[in-house]
Amino acid sequence: MPWTNRRPLFFVALAGLALSGPALAQEQVVRIGHTGPLSGPNAYAGKDNENGVRLAIEELNAKKLTAGGRTLKFELVSEDDQCDPKQGVAVAQKFVDSNVKFVLGPYCSGVAIPASRVYDSGDAVLSTVGTNPKITQGGYKNLFRIVASDNQIGASMAVYAAQVLKVRKVGVIDDRTAFGQGLAEEFVKEAEKQGLTVVGKEFTTDKATDFSAILTNLKARQPDVVFYGGYAPQAAPMVQQMKRLAIPAKLLGGDTLCSPEMGKIGGDAVNDTVFCAQSGAIVKDGSPAAAFRTRYKARFNVDADVYAPSYYDQTMFLGEAMGRTGSTDPAKVSEYLHKNSHQGVAASYAYDAQGNLQKAPVTVSTFKGGKATPLASY
Repeated sequence: MPWTNRRPLFFVALAGLALSGPALAQEQVVRIGHTGPLSGPNAYAGKDNENGVRLAIEELNAKKLTAGGRTLKFELVSEDDQCDPKQGVAVAQKFVDSNVKFVLGPYCSGVAIPASRVYDSGDAVLSTVGTNPKITQGGYKNLFRIVASDNQIGASMAVYAAQVLKVRKVGVIDDRTAFGQGLAEEFVKEAEKQGLTVVGKEFTTDKATDFSAILTNLKARQPDVVFYGGYAPQAAPMVQQMKRLAIPAKLLGGDTLCSPEMGKIGGDAVNDTVFCAQSGAIVKDGSPAAAFRTRYKARFNVDADVYAPSYYDQTMFLGEAMGRTGSTDPAKVSEYLHKNSHQGVAASYAYDAQGNLQKAPVTVSTFKGGKATPLASY
């Protein structure tokens, strides 16, 4: 083709590049960090939490939110903290050093407690499901607990044991993690207020698989129920060993025991034996929570676990805050979260001055056919 015929195409191409420059400049990338256990026994929970954030990010990007005249493009940055405090602090420092200002996680209270100091030093907004009450007692202005705390969950389970199950004697086991120990302590406080007798306390670790010795100790004291402060990978084999030792007591626990992992690992032993309390109201057919679970299943080809809805909700709340304030400044976003509420799929999100979720609903469930089945909400 002669040069004279090519000139128009050449200048059209240049014009296209010129026009694309400002368009690209109008986009602002907002990185959303996720920290949780992506390896080890709690990896199922970490991946579930990550998926909750991912689904929200995809939906926020479809909304084409703007701030300061620029379209916001949200990107997920996920790190494995292994539910290990040392690794969790390293992840926190990595996020702070790379200027990630909005982080969802950690999952484990033992990680959230030390890591929250690092995020605060970097002025990052941290939204955690760590339930230990100490997490929000550090005075960090940009810290939010997006689920019920141990005192709410532990107390609800104790009330249910006393008033619904009508038990009198309880045994208690915890895994010595910040989460497990804190949850067990809160259960014991409320159990004693309810007039229950704690007949024995035993301890294990979040790596243990054999609980025969401590279960035998408790069996001799004939508890009506055993409360376990810990995670599903230990609770599932624990209830199996209770069956083998012919311990007739029910196994009670917190939100982590409501996981589908209980049925996968524990099999038939969990049915009508395990009772758990988790943050959130009962999921009813036709509700936003049910619709979320349908979208989640379609997107990831697995059922949502305990906390995916909460991670999704808080990520959507963060996006709303940026859109409404017209800013991605963490201080302005944090101020919006403190002053406003957001109706999510799992709960209504409004925070007190310490960053605790106000009026957090708690649902007690048992297992039927290996799946958590809701019984009552508090």
